[in-house]
Amino acid sequence: MRIMVQGTSSSCGKSLVTTALCRIFTEDGYKVCPFKSQNMSLNSYVTDEGLEMGRAQALQAFACKIKPKAYMNPILLKPTTDRKSQVIILGKPYKNMDAREYFNFKKSLREKIKEIYNEIEKKYDIVVIEGAGSPAEINLKEDDFVNMGMAEIANSNVILVADIDRGGVFAFIYGTYMLLEENERKRIKGIIINKFRGDKSLLMSGIEKIENLIKVPVIGVIPYIDIRLEDEDGIVELYTEYKGKIKVSVIRLPRISNSTDFNPFLFDEDVSLNYADDPEEIEDADIVIIPGSKNTIEDLRWLKKKGFYKKLKEHKGIIFGICGGYQMMGKVVIDEEGWETKKGDHEEGLNFFECVTYLKGEKTLRNVEGIAFGKKVKGYEIHMGETENNKNPFVEIHSEGKVFYDGDMKDFKYFGTYLHGIFDSGEFREEILNMVRKKKGLEYKKSEEFYIKREEELSKLSKIFRENVDVDYIYEIMKKDD
Repeated sequence: MRIMVQGTSSSCGKSLVTTALCRIFTEDGYKVCPFKSQNMSLNSYVTDEGLEMGRAQALQAFACKIKPKAYMNPILLKPTTDRKSQVIILGKPYKNMDAREYFNFKKSLREKIKEIYNEIEKKYDIVVIEGAGSPAEINLKEDDFVNMGMAEIANSNVILVADIDRGGVFAFIYGTYMLLEENERKRIKGIIINKFRGDKSLLMSGIEKIENLIKVPVIGVIPYIDIRLEDEDGIVELYTEYKGKIKVSVIRLPRISNSTDFNPFLFDEDVSLNYADDPEEIEDADIVIIPGSKNTIEDLRWLKKKGFYKKLKEHKGIIFGICGGYQMMGKVVIDEEGWETKKGDHEEGLNFFECVTYLKGEKTLRNVEGIAFGKKVKGYEIHMGETENNKNPFVEIHSEGKVFYDGDMKDFKYFGTYLHGIFDSGEFREEILNMVRKKKGLEYKKSEEFYIKREEELSKLSKIFRENVDVDYIYEIMKKDD
């Protein structure tokens, strides 16, 4: 069996609906696999095999209680500039392409996608397929294998998700439906209205009218809920949550990557997590984090131009760099092979560390475990380049039977590491936060492992979905496909 989730727009909730269905079918005893043929996102994950995939599909795999595999997201596009993306095929970097070049190239990928999908169907009871953007993007429909083109490949019925929070939900539904071809419309078997606030009874007249217009039932209205799970591209709705006396401020770089690194702080009751667009926003932060970047040199230049450089130099609290952010904290970043900008381009770093980064060679992709401050940490590396002359590494990495040392540290104020997911470790996050609590005269607190909180959120999502969506109807339309 299979079902496809498409949306009337980006960020309407396709990923979380897909995640909910993955968890529900798994709870009901089925062997389930998520699938998204093509994903554009700077939030990525590294599998046990050292392959890169979209973070949303990794979350969906966890919802299915299976290990993430690159075939769940065979094509990943990671924007490097406004016009170019790195194309990753089955977990491995292929090349950087602009939109026109990729549009021509994708014609050759359809058969590969079909082949991968067919193999997945042989291994699992149910495949939950996610679309991208909107199926009504008529300029992109040629050679499509992401939305209705993917539904055709899989011969799948479709649930259409619409976001009422942004307004115009019925226009989104009707416009999307009417822009599709007749054979495509026939695949849409149900509508889910997402992010509803207020009294559902006031929505009923609109639901009745849209059902009469398109002859497709609305099978659920999901309330606006506080679910702390990463969506397709967390950068879309990075938000500030003020609830505690400790302020953690993440600089919102233009090409920020792996913003999911900071989700664990949402579960520490005395922490306020802030995403800073302006240097003034980090002034009173206890911890400032410079996150990963898909274009380290350009984001470093942006950081200086915006005035963050001066504020960081004056800052009294902890400054923590992850991946590209760590590279920026050194003396210089040199693009030796033209991976991000042009060959030989370079930019002076923030000079918190003596290290030098050379962007060269193959991309490093690996899952690792280790020790930091005597606490167990686990995460993954996903970066271009090598960093040399790191004087005081604080993370001892264990990988493939070898031990090596990662990152840099200075004065117990400046920290840098390549390890994405380092804050997922409750013990390590607790250690860093207790440094701040000690300084502020606050009571020490414990931090839980992120995977435990993630499981709690997945169970919460499943429960809310079952209460507000006709899951029996979804089973019915899946069984009719077989």
